[in-house]
Amino acid sequence: MVSRVIPVNAFDLVLFGATGDLARRKIWPGLFHRFVAGQFDADSRLLGVSRSDLERDAFQAKVKEAVNEPGTDPAQLEEFLKLVDYISIDATGERGWDALAAAVRPNTVRAFYLSVAPKFFGPIARRLEKNGIATPDSRIVVEKPFGHDLASAKALNTELRECFEEHQIYRIDHYLGKETVQNLMALRFANSLFEPLWNSSQIDHVQITVAEKLSVEGRGEYYDQSGAMRDMVQNHLMQLLCLTAMEPPSKFTPNAVRNEKLKIIEALEPVPVDDIARGQYRASGEQGSYQDHAGNPDSATESFIAMKVEVANWRWAGTPFYLRTGKCLRERESEIAVFFRNPPHMIFPGTETPQGNVLVIRLQPDEGMTLHTTIKDPGPGGMRLTEASLDMTFADSLKDSAKPQDAYERLIMDVIRGDQTLFMRGDEVESAWAWADPIIAGWTERNMKPQQYDVGSAGPEDALLLMHKDGRRWRSIGA
Repeated sequence: MVSRVIPVNAFDLVLFGATGDLARRKIWPGLFHRFVAGQFDADSRLLGVSRSDLERDAFQAKVKEAVNEPGTDPAQLEEFLKLVDYISIDATGERGWDALAAAVRPNTVRAFYLSVAPKFFGPIARRLEKNGIATPDSRIVVEKPFGHDLASAKALNTELRECFEEHQIYRIDHYLGKETVQNLMALRFANSLFEPLWNSSQIDHVQITVAEKLSVEGRGEYYDQSGAMRDMVQNHLMQLLCLTAMEPPSKFTPNAVRNEKLKIIEALEPVPVDDIARGQYRASGEQGSYQDHAGNPDSATESFIAMKVEVANWRWAGTPFYLRTGKCLRERESEIAVFFRNPPHMIFPGTETPQGNVLVIRLQPDEGMTLHTTIKDPGPGGMRLTEASLDMTFADSLKDSAKPQDAYERLIMDVIRGDQTLFMRGDEVESAWAWADPIIAGWTERNMKPQQYDVGSAGPEDALLLMHKDGRRWRSIGA
């Protein structure tokens, strides 16, 4: 199997925050990889924008440092850098906007990527419109967080919609650009094998885990204002839940897909705060505690959260979804595990009832899927049952395919194409906050403190109890 590269038309990409961390780690390398792959050519232009007073050569040197890696072809790198220009702009003032207006070309797709703090989204959008830089065919890309609560999300959406139509706004969630996340839709809707089983009569429960080994050191002050609920559950895990639980859309178009995701968010039952496990990692050896890294010895912000979520519709009534995410855990791992029900009757005498089949969809670090099945243990001596796994690790199974794209590579190219399928719509964001806000308010009103847990563990004891009281167990992190 060989992947196909579908070229996009010439475009002007204007990257605000062009000297920032995200630009350096993800956006510039992603653009370079797509250029090398032949997805766009020298007819396109990449305009870096920030407050810094830099000459074009100095900025290109920064971009070169960001994208240069072992094995890079120097000639390709030099051709890429010819596309890169730089403009110094004051996002909240008047400096530089005339230069940007003169730099973008007529009759060319214009994409404005705002890799900046959310407080700058509105001012930048207004100045793009005021200076005639935004056209009806322009696209504006904004990074999370999409607000801090429902009120701020609505205010942010209003600011953006004053200058851009909803079909021009691309709210980027890099989890939706992951290869395995998209394969989840293909698995469900392009195969007749699984979809008839994808309901509460056949599935016992679903576990969605996003575990991280890293602490919040270096960004603790920011993280302390959000916590795991705002930083991960309300957006990343919510989107994974939607794609797992959504009904088949009538067709694979942006609004058809997003309509079905919205229905899931609106069907979520309220979650009592007593049924949520919140944790905060404690100091261990040379590793500081969460409170040390946040610079706040009295912090009650969670670095870990686990909860049981119920989807109140006909497909999923009685099948819980368990969500879990945290910092400083045993391993870095993201997966969706679908636990099918046990056989209704065991016909093999003297054997234990086997665990039901489990379909594990791995998002990172080894993208792929594994189906755990029950088979006969080979050898004489009667019918003994054991487990065997049908594994498809993409790197092994699709060896002839090109290296999987980073999520940002795919999503940026989707922006240029005008495809919003993998981007969140404004009403999705607001509905997610409407569900999350009462939970966060409940913690604040009751002055609830997170439970301490050890660095390198699977989280606090309360997370285990959450499952044990339902007669279930979490999958081991790093298993």
